[in-house]
Amino acid sequence: MNSDTSAIRIRDRERVRVVTLDRPKRRNALTPDALDALGAAVSETDQPVVYLRGAGPAFCAGADLDVVADLDRAAAERFAERGQRVADAIEDAESAVVAGIDGAARGGGVELALAADLRVATPAATFAEPGVKLGLFGAWGGTVRLPRIVGEGEALDLALSGRTVNAEEARRMGLVSRVTDDPRAVADELAANDPETLGAVKVRMRDNSPPAEQERREAEVFGHLVERHADAIADRRES
Repeated sequence: MNSDTSAIRIRDRERVRVVTLDRPKRRNALTPDALDALGAAVSETDQPVVYLRGAGPAFCAGADLDVVADLDRAAAERFAERGQRVADAIEDAESAVVAGIDGAARGGGVELALAADLRVATPAATFAEPGVKLGLFGAWGGTVRLPRIVGEGEALDLALSGRTVNAEEARRMGLVSRVTDDPRAVADELAANDPETLGAVKVRMRDNSPPAEQERREAEVFGHLVERHADAIADRRES
C-alpha cells in the first residue's frame, strides 16, 4: 500500500504540468509514498503552471484510512508532518498552482487544495472537513490555511460540524475563486502570462514582513520587471 507512487500521474504540455491523483477506486486517497510523489511532482518542474486534478468522480478523499488505521501515535504524527510538508511544497512551488476540483474534496483533499494558489471548482464539486466525525481533524495544515483563507468563523463552522458545502457556497465563502465547467482553462489562462511575473506575484502576495518592507520589496521587484520587459513595454506603447 505505502509504495503506491503510481497513484500520481504527470503530463507536461503547453507550459502546464498536469498532476493527476490517480486512485479513482479509492477516491484518490493518499498513502505516505503517494504524498511524497505528489510533492515532488509539483516542486520539481520548470513549467510555469501546475494543474492539480483528481481522476474519476472525486478530487481527493485525503489520507487513506487503511493507512491511518494502522498508525500508532508517533507514526500518526509523522504522517501528519508528511502531509504538511507536501502542502508546504505546493504553496511554496515556483510555479503557479491551480487545483481543479471536480467531485468530492474531503479532509486532506481540501487541505492540499488550500495550499494551491487558485482553487477552481466545477458545479459538481463538494467540500467537507469530516474528520471530526471520526474524532480527528485536518492535520495537513488545515487549521492554519482554512481560517486564513475563509476567515475564522467559516473555518470553525466547517471543521466543527463536518458538513458538506457545494461549489457555490464554497465560492461565496472564498474557499474557491471560480466555478466553471472547465477548470483546466484557468491553468491555461495563467500559463499565457510571463512566468517570472507569476512567481513574483506569488512571493509578494505571501510576504509576511512589515508593510513598509513589503512595499520596498514590491517596488524593487517592479523595477526589475520593468527593466527586463522594457522592449515589450515600448512595443505596447507604440502600438
